[in-house]
Amino acid sequence: MRFTRFGIAQWTAALLVWMASGSALAAPPSNDVFNGATPVTVPFRDVLDTTEATTDGDDAQLNATCHGGALPFAHTDASVWYVIRGTDHDVNVAVNVLDSSYTAAVLVGTRSRGSLQAINCGIGVVTFTVAAHATYYVLVADDQFDGGGNGGLLDVSFTEIPLPPPADITVNQFGTVNVQTGGATVSGTYTCSNDNTILVEVDASQNIGRFTITGNGIFAQFGTCDGAPHSWSVDLSPTGGRFARGNLKTSITAFTCGPFECGDVFSEQTVQLRDGPP
Repeated sequence: MRFTRFGIAQWTAALLVWMASGSALAAPPSNDVFNGATPVTVPFRDVLDTTEATTDGDDAQLNATCHGGALPFAHTDASVWYVIRGTDHDVNVAVNVLDSSYTAAVLVGTRSRGSLQAINCGIGVVTFTVAAHATYYVLVADDQFDGGGNGGLLDVSFTEIPLPPPADITVNQFGTVNVQTGGATVSGTYTCSNDNTILVEVDASQNIGRFTITGNGIFAQFGTCDGAPHSWSVDLSPTGGRFARGNLKTSITAFTCGPFECGDVFSEQTVQLRDGPP
């Protein structure tokens, strides 16, 4: 086969076009480095190709502070930067990269370049509180847990996490005391919404003569924060003596936890102990 001058020139032109297009595809994202961090206003979503993203000393410096510096990620390949600045009030934010084509680590840091300090690091979804007027830098990187490759199609979103409404906790006026063991039982109702877990912790004390009898107990339930009232009950094992009929001072804290955040409500009440079943 004989190539003509025209054929060689045409082939050369095609090769140059291919090389040029390949070079264009090889450009890293604009937020590949710290100084190019993409500003974020919540809610925010970004989808971009990170296969040509790089890693540098800024990545390594923030990574070294993850988990108190004891367990940083082994790699921060194909990393990109985001910056989020607080407004006039605190906001709880979730950074989600689960829809990306590769497993990605999210590192959230404060302070300034060269002395960044991680406040949270994780895989898939990471949450943190954006304090009013504070600045946070978010590094998203290929964690290499899939064994290879460099980045891919990153899908990252920043969303506000609404705080779960506080639980409503009530304490029954009367409790019971076991005349044989000296243990006491107090009870009441709780109502909570949009949460996964509720935990009721009771601290109690009773003065008997010169002595103070104390007790502590916990009630926990999963999946019942459905907006309807439910019963709770806690058995208190006595310390320093035995509980008896009469006034029992109680301090009750109810913790409710959703997928990302927890809240609590506190109550103090005097309960009247009556003789209960042995």
